[in-house]
Amino acid sequence: MSGLPMNHVIIGAGPAGITAAETIRKHAPGSFITLIGDEPEPPYSRMAIPYLLMENINEVGTYLRKGEAHYDDLGIDVLRQRVTGVDASNQVVALDDDSSLNYDRLLVATGSTPITPSIPGIELPGVHSCWTLQDTRAIVELARPGANVVLMGAGFIGCIILEALASRQVNLVVVEMENRMVPRMMNEVSGNMIKRWCEARGVKVHTSNRVEAISESGDALSVTLSDATSVSADLVISATGVRPNIDFLQDTGVSTNQGILVNEYLQSSDSSIYAAGDVAEGLDFSTREHSVQAIQPTAVEHGRIAGMNMAGKPTTHHGCINMNVLDTLGLISSSFGLWMGVDGGRSAELYEPGKYQYLNLQFEDDVLVGASSVGLTQHVGVLRGLIESRIHLGDWCDKLMQNPTRIMEAYLSCMQELSYKP
Repeated sequence: MSGLPMNHVIIGAGPAGITAAETIRKHAPGSFITLIGDEPEPPYSRMAIPYLLMENINEVGTYLRKGEAHYDDLGIDVLRQRVTGVDASNQVVALDDDSSLNYDRLLVATGSTPITPSIPGIELPGVHSCWTLQDTRAIVELARPGANVVLMGAGFIGCIILEALASRQVNLVVVEMENRMVPRMMNEVSGNMIKRWCEARGVKVHTSNRVEAISESGDALSVTLSDATSVSADLVISATGVRPNIDFLQDTGVSTNQGILVNEYLQSSDSSIYAAGDVAEGLDFSTREHSVQAIQPTAVEHGRIAGMNMAGKPTTHHGCINMNVLDTLGLISSSFGLWMGVDGGRSAELYEPGKYQYLNLQFEDDVLVGASSVGLTQHVGVLRGLIESRIHLGDWCDKLMQNPTRIMEAYLSCMQELSYKP
């Protein structure tokens, strides 16, 4: 085997898979690379779909690489097939056309699938996820100005879809089972600030509520909520969460939990199989534990590191910081790291509801470990920088407890002090 070109197979044509393929080509120019995606379109970004709904871009604008010959020029073979299984002992990938591929190193970057809630009527025409370009085409046909739309879920993905739907001038009703919007990145104070902002702009938001049933009512759908409210809808969109696509690995012996368990090289329990993106249960920068981070920046970073290691360039993954930045009808919110705080930690809070401004800092001793903000865009980069640097703030920690808006001063002062240390 020594000296022969390595055969790399990548399952998944999203940001993680594309980044890995390009990284391998750069550092192992003589290798064979096959990229497998199960959708008919060229590799595209799901995060661009809202911009397509807003009509800011066309479908080509969602493509991850714009040049038609990009993959051919790099010698990356792109297959539009579905993987049905992996024979890890023989290092073979089975495809749905009954063909197969041998691999020396395999990357699983298959992303996530929307969770379909167990609700009567969820299979009716007019009920869609907003996950693929095919979904988007169906939504565009139904989400016309004046249409009645029910959005199930006000998490991060749901709120991105909310922004796009509102731009289409529909009558929008949002249903969220938690007691606030974006519950996995905002606490009750800030999450409900976002709710009030949306309601002031004509969006009806039902928190602490859920869809119990969907039924046909004439030409429309009737959506029954857990508080017995009934809502008429031309379109229902389900955005109630996602799960990693790992079912096809069931018989491989690869260790999984929520996702594929990987080491610091993004290598699974099988040394020839790597994982990246939404399917990888990798190191969390803040907790130092393993978790799935289903966000595009993590997918890209995973793809780069996995690609380096597959190409024979040992590269360690030091953990990705949990971060979310969201634009909800013009109100910017963000969360970083351990935004919910740590046991025994301290926190500082600014709350100005009339201005739709909120800032929450979380400390462990004198180190900033987490933060969340609403309506304060100038702090976003600084918050992330301080958390990632793990700088001891010293006296600045007490100053920030008194006035968290001095975060930029604290950052500049601490960075200047570090630059003077020998």
